[in-house]
Amino acid sequence: MQARQSLADIQFLLNEVLQAPAQWQALAPFAEADAELTAQVLEEAAKFVDTAIAPLQRVGDEVGCRFSAGAVTTPPGFRDAYQAFWQGGWPALACAPEDGGQGLPAVLEGVLYEWLAGANHGFTMAPGLLHGAYECIKHHASDALKAQYLEKVATGEWLATMCLTEAHAGSDLGQVRTRGVPQPDGSVRVNGSKIFISGGEHDLTDNIVHLVLARLPDAPAGPKGLSLFLVPKVLPHGNDDSDGHRAGPPQARPAPSGGSEPHAVGSVGALNAVVCERIEEKMGLHGSSTCVMRFDDATGWLVGEPNKGLNAMFVMMNAARLHVGLQGIGLLEAAWQKASAYAAERRQMRAPGASDTSLIQDHPAIRRTLQTQRAWIDGGRVLAYHTALQLDVAKHSTNADERAAAQRWCALVTPVLKAAFTDQGFHGASACLQVFGGHGYVSEWGIEQIVRDARVAMIYEGTNEIQAIDLLVRKVLADGGASMQALLATLPATPRRNALAQTTHDLVAAVAAHADQPELPYWVADDYLRATALVLLEWAWGRITATRGSATARWQDPAHALRTWVLPEFDMRLAIVRQRLGDAATLQEKLASIA
Repeated sequence: MQARQSLADIQFLLNEVLQAPAQWQALAPFAEADAELTAQVLEEAAKFVDTAIAPLQRVGDEVGCRFSAGAVTTPPGFRDAYQAFWQGGWPALACAPEDGGQGLPAVLEGVLYEWLAGANHGFTMAPGLLHGAYECIKHHASDALKAQYLEKVATGEWLATMCLTEAHAGSDLGQVRTRGVPQPDGSVRVNGSKIFISGGEHDLTDNIVHLVLARLPDAPAGPKGLSLFLVPKVLPHGNDDSDGHRAGPPQARPAPSGGSEPHAVGSVGALNAVVCERIEEKMGLHGSSTCVMRFDDATGWLVGEPNKGLNAMFVMMNAARLHVGLQGIGLLEAAWQKASAYAAERRQMRAPGASDTSLIQDHPAIRRTLQTQRAWIDGGRVLAYHTALQLDVAKHSTNADERAAAQRWCALVTPVLKAAFTDQGFHGASACLQVFGGHGYVSEWGIEQIVRDARVAMIYEGTNEIQAIDLLVRKVLADGGASMQALLATLPATPRRNALAQTTHDLVAAVAAHADQPELPYWVADDYLRATALVLLEWAWGRITATRGSATARWQDPAHALRTWVLPEFDMRLAIVRQRLGDAATLQEKLASIA
């Protein structure tokens, strides 16, 4: 994918459709971030992605990561590219200046990571968790831990992982068995194994900061007994003894003066007892090491409160889920760019009404495919960028009502973005592969790699089915539909918005009336989320088409595709939900008659 190819579109969506500069400049931390400055940032980001990251896409897939004796070597060029990435300040775009960051709006970071995923998904897995780890450490770690690790993570000098999953416990974190045993010096010894750890071991940075979910000895069973621990690959200098373990908590040291003190804050000493046992052989993402990690009496420190590890971890996971939604959009853009370019060159048969062989872009079937995917990409960008803007409003607005509305939007829309747009990222990329015919199935054109790489985004950071349950069961039904109805009330009235509001009301009533059928909302959660995504997509395109400058074929063609081939799915999804509600009522009547 070429980031610069989409730069003008993105600037139009940010500056004209969303009026983003005015929104972020209303927040004190970003008052000086005018449109000219942020345009320069995006231009330089696009240039960096296109010249330093995109060229490594194929070697990342074909050579991949190599494992030997507990060490991982990343594909050729990856380490140099990553060093240029963090030294150029790109991981620190949205981090606070006092932590080594640039203090820019979150939406700019979102655009950057969308481009990175589209250009080279395997490479992007390495820094993908940095901002979530930064937020987790910043808000939950002790002052000593922050002094040692926060700036290193904020700048990307050290990479981070999120160690949740165990072989017997995938999404069911209540089954986690890894243990953390407190030591007299305030540290813990961590023991256990984790699987599917992206970037658990690599050669990109000198240290890796593992954030590990584990149990203290007296912890209650289930998810309420989980604590979070920071476990570095390499221990801080001065915190290791002869057997490789620490001798006290990490110390916040002053910077050296005159070079007499060799170790400043963040310097490292002995290897910790953290072992990469192997890396997985995967369908895609060969440029990213997916590791099985073992902690053998590894030294760590508690992050946050005992038994409140999920509270701290969810700060990291929620940030990651928005970025995964952006991955879906970026990957779909990459697939669309390839398919569009191919369709503009390849001649096949005569298009209807033509007198000679035609470019395949002139055939209705191909136009339908390309315009439909553009409808998802452009509308998805508006939704994702608006959500990123709301993250900053929720964090920095001085108006309590604005903060509450922004938090509501982010809570409800983030699972929709993650699920709907990773689903479309995979299926849409597959549709783009179809444009190539048989050429798409061979590796020469690169489209099949995008399809393979995109598939995992529907699984990690909470499967898309879990996102649907999170939306409907944990958020919509949990407050009787009040939050969702409040969000829908902020959207312009359309028949689909009104139908979703009515269905939400009916779902809440049905679940209350059929308490003897606890499975009811779970049967329809996926359909409810998909219907919500379509209402939001319609809203996003309403914003686009209402903007001066959208009255061109570039914007009108996908707008037509949205109305013709995308939004009709809404009626089907609501019909499925209503059929299930009817079945529940019928079942209850039968049970009552038997009783």
